[in-house]
Amino acid sequence: MIPGRRLKLHPDDLYACGAHRGGINERWFSSTTNADNGPGTPGDEGLSYVRLESGKRFLLKEAVETAGDDLLGAAVMGREHGWNLLCKFFDNMGPIPHHMHQSDAQATLVGRRGKPEAYYFPPQYNQTHNNFPHTFMGLEPGTTKEDVRRCLEDWNKGDNGITFLSRAYRLQPGTGWQIDPGILHAPGSLCTYEPQVNSDVFAMYQSEVEGRIIDWSLLTKDVPPDKHQDLDYLVEMLDWDANVNPNFGASNRVFPRPVRPFSETEPEGYREQWICYGTRYYSAKELTVLPGRSVTIRDNAAYGLILTQGYGTMNSLRVSTPAMIRFGQMTEDELFVTAPAAQAGVRLENLSATDPLVMLKHFGPGNPDAGPLRNPSRK
Repeated sequence: MIPGRRLKLHPDDLYACGAHRGGINERWFSSTTNADNGPGTPGDEGLSYVRLESGKRFLLKEAVETAGDDLLGAAVMGREHGWNLLCKFFDNMGPIPHHMHQSDAQATLVGRRGKPEAYYFPPQYNQTHNNFPHTFMGLEPGTTKEDVRRCLEDWNKGDNGITFLSRAYRLQPGTGWQIDPGILHAPGSLCTYEPQVNSDVFAMYQSEVEGRIIDWSLLTKDVPPDKHQDLDYLVEMLDWDANVNPNFGASNRVFPRPVRPFSETEPEGYREQWICYGTRYYSAKELTVLPGRSVTIRDNAAYGLILTQGYGTMNSLRVSTPAMIRFGQMTEDELFVTAPAAQAGVRLENLSATDPLVMLKHFGPGNPDAGPLRNPSRK
């Protein structure tokens, strides 16, 4: 895949891991999950480090394993046994294939976890929309399982035509989507903030994208070996009702919702809104501290965060949004806030007289503050 060039990575570092491994089009946040990128993947790829003032560093994964009760809370560790969240920026020049993520029941058959995911398109990272700012999602109402089966039968003919059975939605910065397991989607070219379950299961149902041929193995990599050529099984992996839902957009599109009315919080110096919500697996907020203002924000769960605009302080730490990043460079735009610190309150100060201080905050499973926003139709 071709990098979208909006992650602020220096142009000379887009292929820092070597052209044979492809360009860098993702940045992972507060991650305790190893990347599964095939041969040549470094042992710590995908994992986040905690850096001390002395410069010494250690893996967030090791910290959670060693002191998870202190970082996440004993109740969370007892229920989840870790920080079961993967969050990232995904930044591609064009679309990726129409695919789905397996459910827990399907993923368990190959020893993995199912994967729902959420999308939010931060305006600060989408000043240009790149080649195809639309995402094919689901299937047109009236599509039959036989229609999809024929697309799989035509895999080796080039374009198997599965997007003829779908509809493309234009992507809008400042909004998002919720994609449950079993739903087909072909993410477009906006830079996307993606909270999701820490799993990388998927099945590609599209055989050609922008002239690139997709190997059959990417359809079956998380499928039991005896089902790799079972077309009926592969079709049945799809959540059919969710894909052909005639109200697909209304059911899955997500618009920001203020945590409190802005008319109440702006006089206090900030705005905060939910940007990913509706499921128990994760949630996310966008927090804006107005120019020259300070505020203390309390949450009831641990979270990771990434700045998208501005600079200032969080408690005693300097924070700033970089203009450009060299590969491997330390930055001041990403933090992890422990449950005790979140509950006690984090003091934020925007040191700019003109620019807002903006950050995205990602929470793991069971955030009590997000409970009232749960969609009862979702697991």
